[in-house]
Amino acid sequence: MSKTDIFFDLDHTIWDFEKNAAETLMELFETYRFSSLGINSATLFIDTYNRNNHRLWALYHHGKITKSQLREARFADTFTELGIDPLLFPKTFETDYLRLCPQKVNLFPHTHETLTYLKEKYTLHLISNGFGDAAQIKVVKCDLKKYFKTIVISEVVGVHKPHPEIFHYAVKNAKTEIVKSVMVGDSLEADIQGAQNVGMDAIFFNPCNAAVPSYVKQSITSLEELQSLF
Repeated sequence: MSKTDIFFDLDHTIWDFEKNAAETLMELFETYRFSSLGINSATLFIDTYNRNNHRLWALYHHGKITKSQLREARFADTFTELGIDPLLFPKTFETDYLRLCPQKVNLFPHTHETLTYLKEKYTLHLISNGFGDAAQIKVVKCDLKKYFKTIVISEVVGVHKPHPEIFHYAVKNAKTEIVKSVMVGDSLEADIQGAQNVGMDAIFFNPCNAAVPSYVKQSITSLEELQSLF
């Protein structure tokens, strides 16, 4: 059956999370003078944060920690790993990070031209595991809202990808069918396996050219490739 609807992930697929987070953390590293605490490298701080953030998001996706626990632990654990007392972590840093980061506008290459092309032929949607307030800001700041008929945020729905319920909800909300839909995302577990588990086709967005498991039927390294696939 021909496809009519394409569902996209947001962070790490359209919105370049790593680049936007790094810019924000670099600015705040200087603002809060973390070098005076003994953290001599902003790059080391950012790399350590990214590692802890990825680990905690995985726990959040599976419902093992809450939103507030994730936000509290990712910086506290980073300080601990760097040998700094987590109690020294500035309480306003997290607030500043949450305010500044979603306003960053770095997208993956070819985002706008690809979405413009696809919108002429298909109905486009977003399914994001991100936090509702931040996701909405990113969509508006990056002028993305005009491309998508529906936007589903896991925090609002109450379940996260890869749970089947969020895919069924998104498809019903889009007034389409699973067999007519395709999921595009960077997470093998949340996006690809999550979609496949409900019978939806999926395309793995793989900008780092990582190894592709055998169960992945289609992968791309650039969003531009979607223009030749559809």
